[in-house]
Amino acid sequence: MQTLFEICCGSVEDAILAYRAGANRVELNSDLFHGGLTPTLGSLIAVKKAAPALEIMGMVRPREGGFCYTDTEYAVMKEDARLMLEHGTDGIVFGFLHENGTVDAERTSEFAAMAKDYGKQSVFSRAIDVTPDWRAALDILIESGVTRVLTSGQRPTAMEGAGVIAAMVRYAAGRIEILPGSGIRANNLSLVLERTGCTQLHMSAHMIAHDMSAANSNGICFTASEIPKEGCYKLIDPNKVEEIARMLKGDANVQL
Repeated sequence: MQTLFEICCGSVEDAILAYRAGANRVELNSDLFHGGLTPTLGSLIAVKKAAPALEIMGMVRPREGGFCYTDTEYAVMKEDARLMLEHGTDGIVFGFLHENGTVDAERTSEFAAMAKDYGKQSVFSRAIDVTPDWRAALDILIESGVTRVLTSGQRPTAMEGAGVIAAMVRYAAGRIEILPGSGIRANNLSLVLERTGCTQLHMSAHMIAHDMSAANSNGICFTASEIPKEGCYKLIDPNKVEEIARMLKGDANVQL
C-alpha cells in the first residue's frame, strides 16, 4: 500500500515547492514558529492557482498558546473556515479544548459539520496530544464525524509516541483516520510506519533560507525578543491603552 505524505507548510512558497517535489497533500499555515496559525485567504487562492491538483488542508487557528478560545476568537474561526471552504481548501484543520484539556464536543461537531456541508474533510489537530484521556477524546471526534486526527501519540515526537499511536489505530478501528506527525524525518519514517501501522504521515521538510534586507547595525529586531511559555500568549492590556489615551488627552491625574 502506498504511503501518503503530507507536508506542513507556512507559506505559498512552501506549498508550491512541496507540490513540485512530490508531496501528496499539504497543511497550509502561517506562523509555523508558533505552531501554525490561520493562513491568509490570499495565500490559499494563490496556491490553488499555482497547483490546482494539490490537496490542501487549511489551518484554522487564530493565535498561539492553546486551544480554548473566547467567543470572539471562535466567531473569527468560523468566518475563516467558511471562507477557506468556499475558496478551494480540501479540508480544515482545527482543535477545540475546554480549559481542563478535554475536547470541546460542541465546537468540534460544528466545524466537522461545516466541512461536511461543503463536501470537505475535517482534521482535529495535535490538541489531542494534551487531552487527559485520548480514548475519550477519540470517542468525541468519531461521534462528531471528524475525518482525521493529527497526533504524536501524546509525546513530543511521533517516534516516542508510536506505541500510543498504534493503540489509537486499533481503538479507532477505521472509524477515523490517524495521522502521525512531529519529528518524522527520512531517517525514521519507515520505523514510524512499522510501529504505528499507519499509512500516512505528516512531516516538516524545511531548510534555512535567508533574507538579509533587514540586517542592520542599529540593534533593530522585528522578531519577538521573548518566547512565552506554553499556554501563554500576548493580548492587548486595556488598562495600558486607557492610560496612554488619558495621557494624550492631557489628563491631570497622569504624570508625564
